[in-house]
Amino acid sequence: MVARASNTTPDTRKESRARYLLSYARSLFFTNLLIYFYTAACGTASLMGSIFDAEGRWQHACAQAWSWLILKTSGIRVRAEGLENLHLGQTAIYCANHQSAMDIPILFVNLPVQFRFLAKRSLFNMPFMGWHLRRSGHISVDRDHPRESLKSMKRVAEEIREGKSVLLFPEGHRSRTGQLLPFKAGSFYIAILSGVPVVPITITGSSYVLKPDTYHVRSGQTEMIIHPPIETNNLTLRDVDKLSEQVRSIIASRFVPVK
Repeated sequence: MVARASNTTPDTRKESRARYLLSYARSLFFTNLLIYFYTAACGTASLMGSIFDAEGRWQHACAQAWSWLILKTSGIRVRAEGLENLHLGQTAIYCANHQSAMDIPILFVNLPVQFRFLAKRSLFNMPFMGWHLRRSGHISVDRDHPRESLKSMKRVAEEIREGKSVLLFPEGHRSRTGQLLPFKAGSFYIAILSGVPVVPITITGSSYVLKPDTYHVRSGQTEMIIHPPIETNNLTLRDVDKLSEQVRSIIASRFVPVK
């Protein structure tokens, strides 16, 4: 048996390693410092503007500006597909997979609708971040106590019925494996209670440009695919699992796992 020669020579391996280290250094000493600056500046502007805007539109605009600056500084490109599936002016629940903290800037810049996030109640008690979340109209949920969590979901559904679109990550947290995680039922319980359409969104490439639990921000190509909405007004709570499986299957159909 004749062994195949490797295409990777010691010199190219050293060059690749050197390039990686330079990229990491640039991220730590340039990109991340600018992100912290953008966060402080846009966060301050958001809080000040909230005095005059109780509906959260100014805060959403500040979040979009913050996100745009992060993507441009980081050299992250986004190819958006399926914008024609959005019905502007219609209340909806947007469900996206969650691979990286960079998913949030990608969504703020490329999803051209007003939306609010669901966030753990504990985050609303934090200085500065909690103030921003509260003043921006984002919604707190209690995930630690089942009875309180059920009350939270009913309250969220009521706010959605009143016209507030929300964005949910049905996995519950960022995937550390590069694969899709199981979807939690709570998101779809809220969807059926509210009776508004669910819009599945697939994000790919975000875990490459910012791997979870690291500070290494890299330039690269990402994608955001918006799928056709799924109506929920004819569903009952017995359809929660069915709806969850349907949304996960649609998101997975365009998802590219990280190996």
